Amino acid sequence: MKKGLHPENYRPVVFKDMSNGDVFLSRSTAKTNDTIEFEGETYPLIKLEISNTSHPFYTGKSKLVDTAGRVDKFMSRYARTRK
Repeated sequence: MKKGLHPENYRPVVFKDMSNGDVFLSRSTAKTNDTIEFEGETYPLIKLEISNTSHPFYTGKSKLVDTAGRVDKFMSRYARTRK
């Protein structure tokens, strides 16, 4: 690999899918203050809402991932007008 090609802060980072708890190690320049213990070492942590392990396109399931509960709130609010 060529020297000086990547930025100075290009480092190993752990990404965590918050919808299913899946974690994986990659490299990134993203800024974060969180850290996590992964495979015996401490790495910076980036929290993801959705990744390839929970996205319906990659999993083949038509499951809607909604961590904030917006869909449930919408369905309960407008369920009365539907009848």
